[in-house]
Amino acid sequence: MSTASFAIRPLTAAIGAEIAGLDLRESLDAASLAALRRALVDHLVIFVRDQDISLEDQVRFSRYFGEVIPGKGTRVTDDVVGVNVLDQIAPKGQGADDWHSDHMFLPEPPMGTTLRSVQLPSYGGDTCFASMYAAYDALSSAMRKFLDGLTATNSAAPVVAKVKGMGIYANDIERDMHPPVVHPVIRVHPESGRKSLFVCGNYTTRIVELSESESRRLLAMLFEHIKSPQFQCRYRWEPNTLALWDNRVVQHCAIPDYNERRVMYRTMISGTRPQGPKV
Repeated sequence: MSTASFAIRPLTAAIGAEIAGLDLRESLDAASLAALRRALVDHLVIFVRDQDISLEDQVRFSRYFGEVIPGKGTRVTDDVVGVNVLDQIAPKGQGADDWHSDHMFLPEPPMGTTLRSVQLPSYGGDTCFASMYAAYDALSSAMRKFLDGLTATNSAAPVVAKVKGMGIYANDIERDMHPPVVHPVIRVHPESGRKSLFVCGNYTTRIVELSESESRRLLAMLFEHIKSPQFQCRYRWEPNTLALWDNRVVQHCAIPDYNERRVMYRTMISGTRPQGPKV
């Protein structure tokens, strides 16, 4: 397959692009993979429609970008190690309907995530994606300078408290979660060198260098700031659509506006410890 065999169609100025002309049942050559990597760095989340592929195809595609890692917590619907089956009917309040970056509570959060639509409700179930580059750039220069040297504690505890007792996980979700970790509030992307906001309402619990009250108020402002529509694209899934996003700079939110079964297969790709700016 040559790079000329697929096209890239941007969705918004801030984030998102659809890829046309790819068949993910086939192997990617070096030139095609390089072009896809470039598209991911440029557009942050890419979508490929009409991919009637197997689970093995999805895992193989994920491995082009790194090692596939298992999620913390085994869902009762999971069958294959490294693949989460998100099988939901009424998902409101389960964590994914708040803005977040996948597994941000790990010392080395995933660099990327793939998500494939297997069964969809007749309406609803869109996913919104937001660029944390855009969120950072939209802050005042004084605020950017202030945030550059800060760090924050990230913990799975807030989401665990939400889902405990819902019957979603087959194992002891509290026992299996990693202890809280500290990451920079502003993350520098290892490939683009750009700065992005790296806090989220699901996992970021405290800014280390501030008092508790200062931290609470600043985080509330940042969490609200992240929600701005100008940073986002909203994607309407169709059957057999696969998305790949750069989890280092993208947050997403699954809209819980449906009451029919929605089944998605997710893989996560290994990442590195987040690095902050040099100050």
